[in-house]
Amino acid sequence: MSLPTTPFDRDSTADDVLAGVDLHGRTALVTGGSSGVGAATAHALARAGARVVLAARGLGTAREVAARITAGTGNEAVTAAPLDLSDPASVRAFVAAWEGPLHMLVNNAGIMALPALDLTPEGWERQFATNHLGHFALATGLRPALAAAGGARVAALSSTGHFASPVGFDDINFAHRPYDPFTAYGQSKTADALFAVEAGKRWAADGIAAHAVMPGGIKSPLQRHAFGDDMDARARAVYEAYPWRSAEQGAATSVLAVASPLLDGVTGAYLQNCQEAPVLDPARAAGEPEPFGVAAWARDAEAAGRLWELSAAAVS
Repeated sequence: MSLPTTPFDRDSTADDVLAGVDLHGRTALVTGGSSGVGAATAHALARAGARVVLAARGLGTAREVAARITAGTGNEAVTAAPLDLSDPASVRAFVAAWEGPLHMLVNNAGIMALPALDLTPEGWERQFATNHLGHFALATGLRPALAAAGGARVAALSSTGHFASPVGFDDINFAHRPYDPFTAYGQSKTADALFAVEAGKRWAADGIAAHAVMPGGIKSPLQRHAFGDDMDARARAVYEAYPWRSAEQGAATSVLAVASPLLDGVTGAYLQNCQEAPVLDPARAAGEPEPFGVAAWARDAEAAGRLWELSAAAVS
């Protein structure tokens, strides 16, 4: 089923999308919920009445954000829990500790454009391991909780950065090709989009919907490597020309994916600006600072199935 056109757009906020939506009695988990679009997503879900768990590496900061959300919304069911997506033991511990059904999972956390090749102890390129494999292990580990919720939804945050690269199945970890920070980031964001394609198919019988989300560019710690204090002239030109949006605007598409009744009965979409994005030629995307669309390689069913099998073996 195709996504209907929504009344929301690039300028809509998460609160706009959730106006009139009652999430009392439902539980949401937001990874990377201690800053940027993750914190804004958590805030909007809490304001609508959901119980919200913020999962983050920095537990102290996450607790501070949870307290601010409670103070701002009056919702006392906002808590924080430690989670390091690049550490399989941390993900397993988080999954083992989870109790009760999970209605909304927002795989929001991520790292971007690491300046040098960095492999995890398991041998995976760290952006791929964190952005994709860690979230894959989390989502598949929590599948029973999602199924128990009845009508659960998962949002996998991708990026227009996915236009930089498909998944390089023959050399995911850059053993034989030169490492490039944005190629590695793009590969991981393509993987996130492909996760939604395959999860939407595999989990439909459990009533679990999955969507990929492109939230848009939000100034946050995510860009510290790409646009740090020492960025060169080219990077500064990109930074200054980029159509940045607020965290609340970025969170709009995430909450649409996991909480809006407009998406009832829909799964497997790639969402951007609160709409389903069209397939776009990467050559056309290259000329735009924030292209509206998705590369065919991030929607490829065969690649999605191949990636799922690879990921399942990697996290087993």
